[in-house]
Amino acid sequence: MSSLALLRTLFGYRAWANAELLEKMEGFDTELHAQDREAALRLLNHTHVVDRIFAAHLVGAAHEFTSDNTAETPSLEALRGALTTSDQWYRDYLETVTPEELAAHVPFVFTDGDKGCMSREEMLTHLIVHSGYHRGEVGRIMSRRSLSLAWDTFAVYLHQTEPSRRFIA
Repeated sequence: MSSLALLRTLFGYRAWANAELLEKMEGFDTELHAQDREAALRLLNHTHVVDRIFAAHLVGAAHEFTSDNTAETPSLEALRGALTTSDQWYRDYLETVTPEELAAHVPFVFTDGDKGCMSREEMLTHLIVHSGYHRGEVGRIMSRRSLSLAWDTFAVYLHQTEPSRRFIA
């Protein structure tokens, strides 16, 4: 499997995992779990902001962010819409980017002013790992409240989206 094919699969997985987690986050009681719900929303909003920052880096555009999160915490519905749109942007991007573009290194500036340089492939891999890390943090918050958790594993995603894999001997 090429790295481009793998990235396409991983971003499909990420979109699925984000949707699953956001659905399970409906289980937060807005009054009883207010602080934990807020923390979970802030974590996922952070991943969204970082996604938008790196999307700008990938295409050589400016972004509007001065921090890796926003001052205001979005509602669950607003965050769901934003993450869904962003996840689709990445899936669309991966349909048009070439292997040569993926390998190219792109200099950029982090929101704290530090300079960085990564290949597009490294940036995309960072976003997969970064979002998985923070979904895990949200899962830990939810488990403290005994809320139902998403079954967020790559193997589950592959077998749900490609059921024929269950029949390979």
